[in-house]
Amino acid sequence: MSAQRYIIEGGHRLEGKIGIHGAKNSILPIMAATVLTGDRCVLKNCPRLSDARAAIEILRYLGCEAQQRGDVTTVDSSKMSRCDILDSLMREMRSSIVFLGAMIARCGSACLSSPGGCELGPRPIDIHIAALRKMNVSIIERGGFLFCEAPKGIKGADIALSFPSVGATENILLAGCTAWGETTITNAAREPEIVDLAEFLNRCGARISGAGESVIRIDGVPELHGCEYRVIPDRIETVTYMAAAAVTGGHLELTGAEPGHLAAVLPIFEEAGCDVKVRGGVIELSADERLKSMHLIRTTPYPGFPTDAQAPVMAAAAVARGTTVFVETIFENRYRHAAELARLGADIKTESRVAIVEGVERLEGAPVRCTDLRGGAAITVAALSAWGISEVSGIHHIERGYESFEKNLAGIGARIEKL
Repeated sequence: MSAQRYIIEGGHRLEGKIGIHGAKNSILPIMAATVLTGDRCVLKNCPRLSDARAAIEILRYLGCEAQQRGDVTTVDSSKMSRCDILDSLMREMRSSIVFLGAMIARCGSACLSSPGGCELGPRPIDIHIAALRKMNVSIIERGGFLFCEAPKGIKGADIALSFPSVGATENILLAGCTAWGETTITNAAREPEIVDLAEFLNRCGARISGAGESVIRIDGVPELHGCEYRVIPDRIETVTYMAAAAVTGGHLELTGAEPGHLAAVLPIFEEAGCDVKVRGGVIELSADERLKSMHLIRTTPYPGFPTDAQAPVMAAAAVARGTTVFVETIFENRYRHAAELARLGADIKTESRVAIVEGVERLEGAPVRCTDLRGGAAITVAALSAWGISEVSGIHHIERGYESFEKNLAGIGARIEKL
């Protein structure tokens, strides 16, 4: 495990311009989807992340040719030769489970273990398994592995999800594209990344309608083909940099963003006293005075406030005047960063799914540790506003989801060094 860390001298105002990278939560399922084509796919606007590298390693293990140069990832799955994934590769990232639907659809079988990634509490894959079983897939769970077969082919089905799970919706989309007949997903996830995956698949010849709504219909087709595709901007990266500018009283221009994906978040920064301006794909944020509390923030599935944005916004609430209450409805163990923020001087009390943040006038530098991907970003954001020196360890978590994080921050005035 990496021993790299950030050394941050806080208290410096951030000002400048940052270009937003492609969405981590889009590129990973789209990379899995390339195996369905048996063809060459060119993916543009791809972020350079450790999770993306892990997905490339999985693709190579399966026998595909895969490489990333700059922000372009090329995958040729015509010579795919395996239908299993090593346990060590699965443990690299949670979202590796999205390969399940694609592999069964391509090979008629699959063998893989439970995925790794951030420990945010239970993220049960039983929703995935139940859905695939309705699609004529036989699944045996044994020794931490899933042994899956569809010897007579995947069949379309009417599937009603008990929760609008992003991962389950993705796996059904992947499995249903080349299934016999029509598949209907009721209570489907509506996230922009779901729409992005569906648009990529349609570009490859799939027939998917309703993505972005609660009911999605998939008409199975005999086969897919390769294509060129540009991934949407990362909305959580956008929020993180907005929070960094807000806590330092800064002025930031974010280019290549998609404001329409942040309808539940932008008003929160305005409530905090920030001046937020939107024009096309540009978001401009100014925070000239001390932030104000944001009262109540409840995470919910899209189009509500995203759970991934909760931690960076909590870092901003930690230095706001007044009390902000967070209610986390998606993951039950998503406040692990609160204890590390407290080491910087934040006043945060947590009880089950509720966190009460009493804003303090200023934070103080301290040694802190990243707890997970978004928690690590939040801790770094808080350290940027803290007086004195902070040492942030465990930054491998951050590198799973943010490209050149410290370089981007240094480019807008942060005193941050990666050791």
